[in-house]
Amino acid sequence: MKHFLRMLIQVCLYFYCKFLWRCLKFVMRKLTGRCELQRICYNTKPGASRTMKIETSLRDSKSKLLQTSVSVHPDAIEKTIEDIMELKKINPDINPQLGISLQACLLQIVGYRNLIADVEKLRREPYDSDNPQHEEMLLKLWKFLKPNTPLESRISKQWCEIGFQGDDPKTDFRGMGLLGLYNLQYFAERDSTAAQQVLSDSLHPKCRDITKEEISKFSKAEWEQKRMDKAIGYSFAIVGINITDLTYNLLVSGALKTHFYNIAPEAPTLSHFQQTFCYLMHEFHKFWIEEDPIDIMEFNRVREKFRKRIIKQLQNPDMALCPHFAASEGLINM
Repeated sequence: MKHFLRMLIQVCLYFYCKFLWRCLKFVMRKLTGRCELQRICYNTKPGASRTMKIETSLRDSKSKLLQTSVSVHPDAIEKTIEDIMELKKINPDINPQLGISLQACLLQIVGYRNLIADVEKLRREPYDSDNPQHEEMLLKLWKFLKPNTPLESRISKQWCEIGFQGDDPKTDFRGMGLLGLYNLQYFAERDSTAAQQVLSDSLHPKCRDITKEEISKFSKAEWEQKRMDKAIGYSFAIVGINITDLTYNLLVSGALKTHFYNIAPEAPTLSHFQQTFCYLMHEFHKFWIEEDPIDIMEFNRVREKFRKRIIKQLQNPDMALCPHFAASEGLINM
């Protein structure tokens, strides 16, 4: 009975707040002479702050036209803007900037949805060793990461040198499909110096100081071995696939909207997604070193802590994970 009453109160509060919000919107329109979309576009700076407010306003509208505008085909956006202006009785000649701002927001909103579909398609496509294109991408990955070391054969223990688990990498792509390979190759090709450095770091042991507390737990031989053999050490390719999974989940959950709406002046693309993956690979590598884990068994703990830090950063509406991208320059004149 208590559960039922609690649910009833929550439902009543929901409808009360919704009714109150609609009343407030009506009063604001009468006072300002502007609809909610106009107030957002004129009072909020371009980027994630504006686009996310526009997205919420459209999605929560009682108008079917406004609700469906967030999922129209990109080619229909211009016509959709005209229909919205007509519905809201806004003269485009008097308010030319409104149409431009709405169009920019809808391009980002619709583009984000389409990006999820594109990424999901790659994730669902399994690696096929009989597909020449797949095989070519895999061999290029080796070439970019190990330019001075020829691969002796397609099936080879050499693959372990770049962080795969066995002699045939195709088995490691099962979780993320082709998306994992696409991201790894993008990182290795577009940011080859950094990728090779991260790979090198992941393979080399490091020497660290042992605390008195640790010394008390081990014999002299054990802590000496611990001091010398502790690697920065993780499997580069496997971690890359894991960070692909992290990037994918941030995208699908909507957490990356803040980032993409701030760096992509129009529709975010697969390249934006891959650039974000590269950034997260850089940051995770630094974070792993800072955390100084005992061994690879602590990977899940470190990864979860890293994920929470990234999500916290993305809660800032002004956040851009990698603001050095050229795409961010176009935001100024939206």
